[in-house]
Amino acid sequence: MLRRLARDRAAFLGGLLILGLMLVAIFAPILAPYPDDVWQFHTPNRLLPPGPERLFGTDRMGSDVFSRMLFGARITLTLSFIAVGSAVLIGVPIGLVAGYWDTWFSELLMRVAEIFLAVPQIVLAIAIAQTLGPSIENVILALSITYWPFWARLVYAQTRSMRNEVFVESAIALGAKPWRVMLLHILPNIASPIIVRTSIGMGATILTAATLGFLGLGAPPPTPEWGRMIAESREYLPEAWWYAMAPGLAIFLTVLGFNLFGDGLRDILDPRTRRSVGGGRG
Repeated sequence: MLRRLARDRAAFLGGLLILGLMLVAIFAPILAPYPDDVWQFHTPNRLLPPGPERLFGTDRMGSDVFSRMLFGARITLTLSFIAVGSAVLIGVPIGLVAGYWDTWFSELLMRVAEIFLAVPQIVLAIAIAQTLGPSIENVILALSITYWPFWARLVYAQTRSMRNEVFVESAIALGAKPWRVMLLHILPNIASPIIVRTSIGMGATILTAATLGFLGLGAPPPTPEWGRMIAESREYLPEAWWYAMAPGLAIFLTVLGFNLFGDGLRDILDPRTRRSVGGGRG
């Protein structure tokens, strides 16, 4: 699988972008030329254009934009990993239970999921974040609440198609308990679409989190959050073009990386497209 992933150029590029983002987040204090500018202000240096000493210039408070952007990668990754992980932990068990049993409780779970899916996720996330107030914790909560139905619906459909397979019926005939059948027989066989959905969902989560930050519902200042940095730069466009370009480029590359990597995983883990990956796309 790793060899196929390496031959898929788009997926390989996405993996490099994700790896680069993780390294930047881990080593931000070392890579940032002015790490103190994340929390300190230098108003005499405000809105300096890009140069040898300030790669992406300075912002309205005189802080180095490049240094703040590097530290913003930590916030973005932490927020997206926790939000997506929480959505997976909520949605996957609900999808398993609802897909395995034909009861009124299963129907109720899926009707609740469909109610959430009926409302645009960005609108629901904005409403929840606005109600709770601007903070990283509230953004994570808003994204987790709005995204779990995607995994629940996916696992529900996969479980429904898998529960009548011969190996599942054999396990039931041998006396395996329902939870054992779901966790040890069904879940490992539907792990591939869950992994692919999680990878692609990371990109959507980062974009939604940036949108909440842009609207002032994300991390409060002076936290270096990419969406808020773009919002703060609006007053100074187009003269201070570098102010918005740096966080905007970071969001673009991060979302692109997760989407390319997720598409590559889907092609590799899906047997119907495995041949095309080995031939045409490599």
